[in-house]
Amino acid sequence: MSVQITDEDFMRVALAEAEQALAMDEVPVGAVLVAGGEIGARAHNRRETDGDPTAHAEVLALREAARRRGHWRLHGTTMYVTLEPCPMCAGALVNARVDRLVFGAYDPKAGAAVTLFNLVEDPRLNHRLEVRGGGLAEEAAELLRGFFRRRREEGEE
Repeated sequence: MSVQITDEDFMRVALAEAEQALAMDEVPVGAVLVAGGEIGARAHNRRETDGDPTAHAEVLALREAARRRGHWRLHGTTMYVTLEPCPMCAGALVNARVDRLVFGAYDPKAGAAVTLFNLVEDPRLNHRLEVRGGGLAEEAAELLRGFFRRRREEGEE
């Protein structure tokens, strides 16, 4: 008897990564890259920790997966991320040749998979991803709302 692992199961792993980011006082976004039902890489935002504007969860997971595979082409993979990717991350997913994107909360300010732009399905680019948004969206959004609410109360950006 085999156990069927679902998109929700992998989104829960991404949420656990987002909670790790929150514990580090980073914007709580987590990402998991999966191939063949196995987690190939997982990461959370580390921009503040690393002092790196590109240290978004998706980019860090892509870097780790490429390192493990020994190649930058990540065909046959699905990226699970708690927040709709920004333009940088959406572009990285296209360039890495990821097959599928499953994300949680929509991002009305920077979303580049559905909301503001649709880089991941743009027919003018050399690769397109299958997209599913809204997976565990309320849980992912609540982590983000709580983080930014606390920041505003503390007088930070």
